[in-house]
Amino acid sequence: IGDFTKLDLRVGKIIEVREHPNAEKLFVLKVDLGEDEPRTICAGLRGHYESEELQGMEAIFVANLEPRILRGVESNGMILAACSDDKSKVVILVPENGIKVGSKVS
Repeated sequence: IGDFTKLDLRVGKIIEVREHPNAEKLFVLKVDLGEDEPRTICAGLRGHYESEELQGMEAIFVANLEPRILRGVESNGMILAACSDDKSKVVILVPENGIKVGSKVS
């Protein structure tokens, strides 16, 4: 339980999606987490989702990770998803309707 409470999980809304210029499996997302500015988050979802499917989607994000440079693009968080054992199916974890962007998951 103690380790789990260290995670800052929040509801976010994907407001922009583009293909990563240097990685064929990554999208570069702009995500509204209820903060002053949207965050850039890289996600390995290409091949599982089309950019149009992600645009406007609400999902659960890890908000308190150290920034990482992924193939030249700084990523400031992580989207949560489940995948099948063989990694052929990936499903993004989404909140129920009516939960405000920026809400904490506990």
